[in-house]
Amino acid sequence: MSGQSVLARSIAAFRGCERVIVTLHPDDMARGAAEIAGPVTLVAGGQTRSESVRAALEVLEGSGITHVLIHDGARPLVPTEVIGGVMAALEAGAPAAAPALAVTDTLWQGEDGRVTGSTPREGLYRAQTPQGFRLAEILAAHRTHPDGASDDVGLAIAAGIPVTITPGDEDNLKLTWAADFPRAQRILQGNDMDIRLGNGFDVHAFCEGDHLWLCGVRIAHDKGLLGHSDADVGMHALTDAIYGALAQGDIGRHFPPSDPQWKGAASHIFLAHAAELARKMGYRFGNADVTLICERPKIGPHAQAMQARLAQIMDVDADRISVKATTSERLGFTGREEGIASIATVTLIKDQAA
Repeated sequence: MSGQSVLARSIAAFRGCERVIVTLHPDDMARGAAEIAGPVTLVAGGQTRSESVRAALEVLEGSGITHVLIHDGARPLVPTEVIGGVMAALEAGAPAAAPALAVTDTLWQGEDGRVTGSTPREGLYRAQTPQGFRLAEILAAHRTHPDGASDDVGLAIAAGIPVTITPGDEDNLKLTWAADFPRAQRILQGNDMDIRLGNGFDVHAFCEGDHLWLCGVRIAHDKGLLGHSDADVGMHALTDAIYGALAQGDIGRHFPPSDPQWKGAASHIFLAHAAELARKMGYRFGNADVTLICERPKIGPHAQAMQARLAQIMDVDADRISVKATTSERLGFTGREEGIASIATVTLIKDQAA
């Protein structure tokens, strides 16, 4: 799961506890000792869940620890809030507490592939872990009921221990079926995501000429744009937005204007470099938005071609690129038709492998 075993993720959720005990099948003890890092006590488990839990509880007797959390190793995505809710209930004086989610679906009874009846869902909950207890009481319950139950709450109830229900979480799933693993991976990608936003701004003045370049498209015009390169103001703003999101400076850092090799260079060189740098750093493009600010030329007739050209240079789907234009209502240098300005924003996303 994104570079970690299921058990390693489950253990990591409880690193802040005073002590962590992991029960393993006797045949897996050597492997566990080699793969499980940190201050963790490994205990050989039994033939059943109850036997394994009891083996861990027996280790704690006489240690001075008064409360325990019992968690399924197959629940690697337990949120901190779920653990905190159980601990808060115990600290408030509850002898036992466990997270759960209220059942919201209709429950059917069935036989031979057919519905034979239904069960009212009122008052029903889906149990989760960790389940928390006073150590002495849950250990006594295990000793009294060696045959166990489906979970430790069941043993507690059989022993007359009241159990407080605390909030569960839909992400705290137990990996049971093959389909659970893709779902867990999607949750991980949602939780472990690095999202970067960058913006760029550029301005170029008009000069003598018969055309200009905007967002990679050559547009006939009665003026050109003045610049060290081809002065593509839209592409420059977008390139700087990418560099900014990556915390990698601006075009000038990567392509110094003092270097004569970049005199008159096509701006797609800069944009392609920025896009490739983003990929090398592990990011994919969420979207890019470019706004051109000018009175003339009219951008609308060329916007779709610009969108397609930027997408081609960046190697992304065109529907992730937006190109639009606005005027400054005849105000300022763009309103006086002295030049063109551009603003660009990009979103970069990295799916973390913690």
